[in-house]
Amino acid sequence: MQMTLKKFEIVEFDSRYQEAIERLVLPIQQVEFGVKITRDEQPDLTNIQSVFQTGNGNFWIALSNGKVVGTIGVVDIGDQMVALKKMFVDKEYRGKQAGVAQSLMDTAKRWCVEKNLCTVLLGTTAQMSAAHRFYEKNGFVEVAMDKLPSNFPIVHVDTKFYRLDLSPPQDSTIGP
Repeated sequence: MQMTLKKFEIVEFDSRYQEAIERLVLPIQQVEFGVKITRDEQPDLTNIQSVFQTGNGNFWIALSNGKVVGTIGVVDIGDQMVALKKMFVDKEYRGKQAGVAQSLMDTAKRWCVEKNLCTVLLGTTAQMSAAHRFYEKNGFVEVAMDKLPSNFPIVHVDTKFYRLDLSPPQDSTIGP
Protein backbone atom coordinates (compact mmCIF):
# COMPACT_ATOMS: atom_id res chain seq x y z
CA MET A 1 0.00 0.00 0.00
CA GLN A 2 1.45 3.34 -1.08
CA MET A 3 1.10 6.22 1.35
CA THR A 4 0.26 9.55 -0.26
CA LEU A 5 2.46 12.30 1.13
CA LYS A 6 0.40 15.07 2.62
CA LYS A 7 1.54 18.60 1.87
CA PHE A 8 1.82 21.08 4.69
CA GLU A 9 3.42 24.39 5.57
CA ILE A 10 4.75 25.80 8.83
CA VAL A 11 3.57 29.31 9.74
CA GLU A 12 3.78 31.52 12.81
CA PHE A 13 0.76 31.64 15.08
CA ASP A 14 -2.05 33.99 14.18
CA SER A 15 -5.08 34.41 16.45
CA ARG A 16 -7.48 33.26 13.71
CA TYR A 17 -6.16 29.72 14.35
CA GLN A 18 -6.82 29.77 18.13
CA GLU A 19 -9.95 27.59 18.12
CA ALA A 20 -8.49 25.15 15.59
CA ILE A 21 -5.39 24.74 17.77
CA GLU A 22 -7.53 23.93 20.79
CA ARG A 23 -9.56 21.44 18.70
CA LEU A 24 -6.27 19.69 17.82
CA VAL A 25 -4.52 19.76 21.21
CA LEU A 26 -7.29 19.00 23.73
CA PRO A 27 -8.47 15.66 22.23
CA ILE A 28 -4.87 14.47 21.84
CA GLN A 29 -4.19 15.24 25.50
CA GLN A 30 -7.46 14.15 27.05
CA VAL A 31 -8.79 11.36 24.83
CA GLU A 32 -5.84 9.83 23.01
CA PHE A 33 -3.39 9.92 25.92
CA GLY A 34 -5.77 10.21 28.88
CA VAL A 35 -3.94 13.19 30.37
CA LYS A 36 -6.09 14.73 33.05
CA ILE A 37 -5.75 18.40 32.15
CA THR A 38 -8.44 20.85 31.14
CA ARG A 39 -8.42 23.79 28.77
CA ASP A 40 -8.65 26.17 31.75
CA GLU A 41 -5.56 24.61 33.37
CA GLN A 42 -3.49 25.62 30.32
CA PRO A 43 -3.08 29.40 30.09
CA ASP A 44 -0.37 28.78 27.50
CA LEU A 45 -3.01 27.18 25.24
CA THR A 46 -5.66 29.84 25.69
CA ASN A 47 -3.31 32.86 25.55
CA ILE A 48 -0.78 31.80 22.92
CA GLN A 49 0.19 35.28 21.79
CA SER A 50 0.83 36.68 25.27
CA VAL A 51 2.57 33.53 26.58
CA PHE A 52 4.66 32.47 23.56
CA GLN A 53 5.14 35.48 21.31
CA THR A 54 7.12 37.63 23.72
CA GLY A 55 10.86 38.04 24.19
CA ASN A 56 12.64 35.15 22.50
CA GLY A 57 9.52 33.00 22.35
CA ASN A 58 7.33 32.08 19.41
CA PHE A 59 4.64 29.61 18.31
CA TRP A 60 4.19 27.82 14.99
CA ILE A 61 1.51 25.72 13.39
CA ALA A 62 1.58 23.19 10.60
CA LEU A 63 -1.21 23.76 8.08
CA SER A 64 -2.44 21.32 5.47
CA ASN A 65 -5.05 22.75 3.10
CA GLY A 66 -5.85 25.39 5.72
CA LYS A 67 -6.32 22.82 8.53
CA VAL A 68 -4.15 22.98 11.67
CA VAL A 69 -2.34 19.61 11.81
CA GLY A 70 0.50 20.41 14.20
CA THR A 71 1.76 22.88 16.80
CA ILE A 72 4.96 23.78 18.63
CA GLY A 73 6.05 26.73 20.72
CA VAL A 74 8.91 28.04 22.77
CA VAL A 75 8.42 30.22 25.84
CA ASP A 76 11.22 32.61 26.79
CA ILE A 77 12.16 31.80 30.40
CA GLY A 78 15.22 34.07 30.55
CA ASP A 79 18.94 33.34 30.85
CA GLN A 80 19.10 32.39 27.12
CA MET A 81 16.71 29.49 27.75
CA VAL A 82 13.30 28.54 26.41
CA ALA A 83 10.69 25.98 27.37
CA LEU A 84 9.43 23.94 24.42
CA LYS A 85 5.69 23.44 24.82
CA LYS A 86 2.55 22.38 22.99
CA MET A 87 4.17 20.03 20.48
CA PHE A 88 1.23 18.13 19.02
CA VAL A 89 0.61 16.53 15.63
CA ASP A 90 -2.67 15.22 14.22
CA LYS A 91 -2.66 11.39 14.16
CA GLU A 92 -3.02 11.40 10.35
CA TYR A 93 0.17 13.48 9.99
CA ARG A 94 2.48 11.66 12.40
CA GLY A 95 5.55 9.64 11.57
CA LYS A 96 8.85 10.10 9.83
CA GLN A 97 7.30 9.80 6.37
CA ALA A 98 4.85 12.66 6.98
CA GLY A 99 7.61 14.88 8.37
CA VAL A 100 5.34 17.30 10.20
CA ALA A 101 6.84 16.79 13.68
CA GLN A 102 10.39 17.05 12.39
CA SER A 103 9.60 20.21 10.42
CA LEU A 104 8.04 21.79 13.50
CA MET A 105 11.04 20.81 15.64
CA ASP A 106 13.51 22.06 13.01
CA THR A 107 11.63 25.38 12.86
CA ALA A 108 11.78 25.83 16.63
CA LYS A 109 15.46 24.81 16.85
CA ARG A 110 16.40 27.14 13.98
CA TRP A 111 14.58 30.01 15.75
CA CYS A 112 16.51 29.30 18.96
CA VAL A 113 19.86 29.27 17.17
CA GLU A 114 19.02 32.53 15.36
CA LYS A 115 18.13 34.11 18.72
CA ASN A 116 21.45 32.88 20.23
CA LEU A 117 19.63 30.82 22.84
CA CYS A 118 21.66 28.19 24.71
CA THR A 119 19.15 25.74 26.15
CA VAL A 120 15.77 24.25 25.28
CA LEU A 121 13.90 22.50 28.11
CA LEU A 122 10.65 20.56 27.99
CA GLY A 123 8.30 18.56 30.14
CA THR A 124 6.10 15.71 28.99
CA THR A 125 3.94 12.94 30.38
CA ALA A 126 5.01 9.34 30.94
CA GLN A 127 2.46 7.91 28.48
CA MET A 128 3.80 9.80 25.45
CA SER A 129 6.58 7.29 24.74
CA ALA A 130 6.75 8.00 20.99
CA ALA A 131 7.37 11.64 21.85
CA HIS A 132 10.19 10.63 24.21
CA ARG A 133 11.91 8.74 21.37
CA PHE A 134 11.39 11.69 19.04
CA TYR A 135 12.94 14.15 21.50
CA GLU A 136 15.89 11.84 22.12
CA LYS A 137 16.49 11.46 18.36
CA ASN A 138 16.58 15.26 18.22
CA GLY A 139 19.38 15.49 20.79
CA PHE A 140 17.36 16.03 23.96
CA VAL A 141 18.58 14.25 27.09
CA GLU A 142 16.39 13.36 30.05
CA VAL A 143 16.97 15.38 33.22
CA ALA A 144 15.59 15.09 36.73
CA MET A 145 12.95 17.61 37.72
CA ASP A 146 15.20 18.96 40.47
CA LYS A 147 17.83 19.86 37.84
CA LEU A 148 15.44 22.26 36.06
CA PRO A 149 15.98 25.98 36.57
CA SER A 150 13.54 27.63 38.99
CA ASN A 151 12.03 29.67 36.13
CA PHE A 152 10.97 26.56 34.16
CA PRO A 153 7.15 26.41 33.93
CA ILE A 154 6.29 22.95 35.28
CA VAL A 155 2.84 21.62 34.36
CA HIS A 156 1.31 19.40 37.04
CA VAL A 157 0.83 16.45 34.63
CA ASP A 158 4.45 16.38 33.45
CA THR A 159 6.67 13.65 34.87
CA LYS A 160 9.55 13.48 32.35
CA PHE A 161 11.83 16.37 31.54
CA TYR A 162 14.35 16.92 28.77
CA ARG A 163 17.14 19.36 27.96
CA LEU A 164 18.84 20.30 24.70
CA ASP A 165 21.99 22.39 24.81
CA LEU A 166 22.46 24.31 21.58
CA SER A 167 25.87 25.02 20.14
CA PRO A 168 26.62 28.70 20.04
CA PRO A 169 26.77 30.01 16.46
CA GLN A 170 30.28 30.20 15.09
CA ASP A 171 31.54 33.71 14.35
CA SER A 172 33.28 33.39 11.01
CA THR A 173 35.02 36.76 11.42
CA ILE A 174 37.22 35.51 14.25
CA GLY A 175 40.28 33.52 13.28
CA PRO A 176 41.88 30.64 15.21
